[in-house]
Amino acid sequence: MTATAESMTKTAAPKSLLRRLLIGFMLVMLAIWLAALAHIAWQVKVDQARQTSIVNRAWTRQIMLNMQSLPSDPAALARIGRGIEALRLDMFRETGFETHAQTRVWLNGQLVYDSDPDAPPDDGWVRWVERDAARGIVVERREKPNVDWVFTPSAAKYLFSPLVYSLPFVLLPAWFIVRVGLRPLRAVAHELEARGAAELAPLPASPYRELAPVVDAVNRLMRRLSERLAREHEFLADAAHELKTPLSVVQLNAHLLEASTDAAQKTEAGAGLREGVARATHAVHQLLAYERARQEPTDAPLQDQDLAALLRERIAVAAPLALQRGVDIELRASSPVILPLHRESMAALLDNVVGNAIKYSPDGARVDVCLDAGPCITVSDQGPGIPPALRARVFERFYRVPGQDQAGSGLGLAIAERAAARNGARITLDGRPDGRGLAVRIAFGVSHPERML
Repeated sequence: MTATAESMTKTAAPKSLLRRLLIGFMLVMLAIWLAALAHIAWQVKVDQARQTSIVNRAWTRQIMLNMQSLPSDPAALARIGRGIEALRLDMFRETGFETHAQTRVWLNGQLVYDSDPDAPPDDGWVRWVERDAARGIVVERREKPNVDWVFTPSAAKYLFSPLVYSLPFVLLPAWFIVRVGLRPLRAVAHELEARGAAELAPLPASPYRELAPVVDAVNRLMRRLSERLAREHEFLADAAHELKTPLSVVQLNAHLLEASTDAAQKTEAGAGLREGVARATHAVHQLLAYERARQEPTDAPLQDQDLAALLRERIAVAAPLALQRGVDIELRASSPVILPLHRESMAALLDNVVGNAIKYSPDGARVDVCLDAGPCITVSDQGPGIPPALRARVFERFYRVPGQDQAGSGLGLAIAERAAARNGARITLDGRPDGRGLAVRIAFGVSHPERML
């Protein structure tokens, strides 16, 4: 186990950004040096070919001038050729260079001298010919350009020395410059390290263009964490606020049920206990639904859904409550109506709107649900309605219209509004044309939903 842990620790050792940058500098230097070496090799080849051509022409002319001063004797011409070739070899031998050349002399079409009979016939050698037509002398000289010098030890020492000697003078300043340049990044890390767990204030803006995106990303993360913590605190406060009353009712009725000896009081206490548990359960479900609606990511892709089919499905879910209250639900829908929707939030929206219409309608009333080609959903009930002055406030968390007898958490319309915005819709409240009840309209196709009351 110890060996495994040590191996994992060694494997997880952090990489060095400074070393990465220095290696990058070295690779750039190596690439430049290789490019320079290739250029030198090409330049040597070109220069050697040009220089060989000049030297070859000069030697050929010198041989011809010496032969023109002698009688047309093959032996004398051959002797001149050998002497000049020996002089050339001695000169190059003293300079330390090797040279490969071939000199041939013809007299009246007959070959009288060949300095290197084994030389290849044509291998990229530089060739020059001098002719004396009056005496019938032809001198041809071929020489191989000396381009192999680049690959000799002396050339390697000459070419590698600048790279080796320059490395310390380049890498040491580069190391210092990069280390100083990374100092602002280390300062940001030290500032983050010195902060407490609950200190989520944004970092000061960085004056450096390269570091500014990192600081901005950290500040955005801080802001998201702050918002998340604020939502968690708010959720806890909301839960405590909303569960306080039903839990008090549960506690009171449980005490009465335990202490009372009267059967009627026990029956009443049992009913109160069940009502308190139901209210607490409803409050918990609403709180969880509100929190899901608030934390739902808005950038998740929507999928095409049949709004008419979804509306029929949610009305079927609400049917038991409507039968219990004797409320008749009438649906008028154009089918199908295909829209890009988020199914879960849309279902929560319809459940809250239709459920409120059933809950606040009197027994035996009717709830009208209409889906037109707008597309727009209108849910009308025959309940007490909401005064125009209070229609904006009912979308606030835990706000309930004063004087209502129906139990509730005050979260239904807040959930509905968030769900409508999630699906590119807006929700509005209005009265029915006959002056009774409330009409809730959900209009789709709104890029930036705004509440219109």
